[in-house]
This record gives sequence, C-alpha cells and structure tokens, in this order.
Amino acid sequence: MKNSLLNTIANLDKLGKNAVRAGIVIVFLWIGGLKFFTYEADGIVPFVANSPFMSFFYDNPAEYKQYSNKEGELIAENHEWNIQNNTYGFANGLGILLIGIAFLVAIHNWAPLASMFGSILVFILTIGTLSFLVTTPESWVPHLTDQQYGFPYLSGRGRLVLKDIVILGASLITMSQSASLYLKRKH
Repeated sequence: MKNSLLNTIANLDKLGKNAVRAGIVIVFLWIGGLKFFTYEADGIVPFVANSPFMSFFYDNPAEYKQYSNKEGELIAENHEWNIQNNTYGFANGLGILLIGIAFLVAIHNWAPLASMFGSILVFILTIGTLSFLVTTPESWVPHLTDQQYGFPYLSGRGRLVLKDIVILGASLITMSQSASLYLKRKH
C-alpha cells in the first residue's frame, strides 16, 4: 500500500507540468484581461512609475503619488491625470501582450517552438516584475508608527510581486517541456 501511494506520487510529474502550464495560461489571460479596467491600470502605476526600465511609458511618472486612486476608488481628477499620463494606454498594451503570451504558452501541443518562445517571454516579464521589489517603495511596509517597516516587511504589493518567483520557475518547466517536444518531433 505504501509503495503504491509513493509510486502514484512519483508519477505525478506529467500532471504537474500540465498544471503549471495551465496555471501560467490562466494567470496571464486573467491578469491580461484585467489590464483593460481602470482599477487594475491604476494599481500598477507605482510599479511602472518607479521602474528605470518602464517609467518612460508614462508622461509624468514622478507625479503619480498625488494622483493615486485606491483600489475600487475613482476620483475624476486622478482618472483624468492617468489618461494624460498614458496609464491606460500602457496598461492596454500590457494586457494585449499578456494575453498573447498566454496564447503562445497554451499552444504547446500544436506549436511547441512558438510555445517555448512564449515561455521565454514569461521568464523575461517575470524578471521585470520581480525587479519591482527593488525599484518600488510601495513594495515594503512604510514607516508610519509600527516598528516593522522596510526590508524584510513586504507590503501587499510586495507580497503580490514575490509570488512571481513561482511563475519564474514554472516558465523554466514549460520552456523545457516545449523545447523537448519540438526536438522529439524534429527527429
């Protein structure tokens, strides 16, 4: 009985790889789709505005703090600033990119080389997302009155970003799986 259970668990790797791929596809489709909504576009502003690699997408990244909307809040003046700042244009472009990547990762069985390229893009984007832990002050608990602030105390945004370490590893699995399938079919 014990060995039977262990053998079953030992053979879960194929199921696990498929679950990892499905997870990447679902996350990228869902988050990509949400980028077209105001609250989600507003929510990524601190990350983009503080990134030395992305802030150029915004017209006035240094001003973002005075025009921030809380999640679920819509202040007309802040919304207008975000329109002028290119917040929504950038978010829409990012949404299209994420949905496209999800599609590439999903077509593994039909086009493994294209799917491998999608997984490479997941890896690159995830490195970019993880860089927000270094570049975005809002990733850490601010010093207000509590003694726990700054490193290593992750804020809600920081905890959200840190989870991308799992996606980074998952992209290596899907990348490898697609390359293996491509090479197998080539012979």
